[in-house]
Amino acid sequence: MMSVSPRLRLTLAALAGAVLVLVALSAASVLFIGGDSPPNGPVVADKRAAAISSRSFVIHETPRPLPAITFVDGNDQTLTLDDFRGRTVLLNIWATWCVPCREEMPTLDALEVELGGPRFEVVALSVDRAGPEVVRKFYSEIGIKHLGLYIDSSMQASFDLQASGLPTTLLIDGDGRELGRLVGPAEWDTPEMVAFLKPHITSN
Repeated sequence: MMSVSPRLRLTLAALAGAVLVLVALSAASVLFIGGDSPPNGPVVADKRAAAISSRSFVIHETPRPLPAITFVDGNDQTLTLDDFRGRTVLLNIWATWCVPCREEMPTLDALEVELGGPRFEVVALSVDRAGPEVVRKFYSEIGIKHLGLYIDSSMQASFDLQASGLPTTLLIDGDGRELGRLVGPAEWDTPEMVAFLKPHITSN
């Protein structure tokens, strides 16, 4: 067996100690980063995402026709977008299990208070497979009082409208054509957003 000189043993021991120190420092930095995050980290990230402004709204050069979609209201009555002809619609596709959707819902409710009427409506279209009761419960829990209950438990509308994620919001004119869309959450009741939407509201 090859003998190891005392000097070599000291060198190896020093190297091993250095490696342990580096490992410990790395672990400490990971723990610090993780410990510095709030326990509801994803919610905080979603709140930051909800700060998306009207500048993120993609407005088309010309209005685009939309496919026919069907959904039901809180009374289980079947509706289509034709039922909203003559008014501008902000169609928000969402679900109660989508955290960013839940975060932005109060701002959509406030927007309906601000602009809602014969010429404009926020249509929050839930794609919850559990049906309208889960939406009613959520509305009640967070105090949503001004949004209608609309649901498509088949999720077919989101596919037909090519919603690439939740939430996706379409701005639809009085003739049922898409003026533009915003993918992701937003703060819908800010003065900036209200000022952005007002010129698009149907005038008739």
